[in-house]
Amino acid sequence: MTYTQVLPARFLSRPNRFVAQVEVDGRTETVHVKNTGRCRELLIPGRTVYLTPGNNPKRKTPYDLIAVDKDGLLVNMDAQAPNQVFAEWAKAGHFVPGLTLLRPETTWGNSRFDFYWEAGDRRGFVEVKGCTLEEDGHCRFPDAPTTRGVRHLQELEASLQEGYEAAVCFVIQMAGMKDFAPNDATHPEFGAALRQAAAAGVQVLALGCTVTPDTLTMAEPVAVKL
Repeated sequence: MTYTQVLPARFLSRPNRFVAQVEVDGRTETVHVKNTGRCRELLIPGRTVYLTPGNNPKRKTPYDLIAVDKDGLLVNMDAQAPNQVFAEWAKAGHFVPGLTLLRPETTWGNSRFDFYWEAGDRRGFVEVKGCTLEEDGHCRFPDAPTTRGVRHLQELEASLQEGYEAAVCFVIQMAGMKDFAPNDATHPEFGAALRQAAAAGVQVLALGCTVTPDTLTMAEPVAVKL
């Protein structure tokens, strides 16, 4: 995916999870943060962040914060981007051979999965998770407890019993990661649910990305360590 009119800024503060204060061309701007996660290891005062103009002229915040330079590692922070790059990647034939349908936002049971797909007589669900947390090249998810994420894994596992295929795809919004694993220190229940789902037959994918200030492109798979 591609962003337009991207410009650099200096991060100052984050008053709440929706907005940040940044310095642009010597002036302070309030911008929308396109990620409601904690991102404490990313949004540190003084770091370079990247902005793109918002698409709603009536909005109070004229820019969206989409990426941050984490000490030389460029991290895309746009929470909407993983679904978009997964869709592009899947439609290009990299997910399931012979894909004939990829439908977003499909409800099954008590969950709304990111995608439902069909390919011949095969059908299934995919839940996509954006991942921005890393330490020394090791990528982890989640960065905060997510009961919703646990429920999604349980629902994916349940869908197998009705003949669907199921997958969870962690889109790693940065390049050069050594591996991916659940963040047991932050949310052990998510790690347990992920291992249970994998044991039951849910496919677990971790896909790295090539990141520039104005693009996010799906790249090579990253080793999954459960």
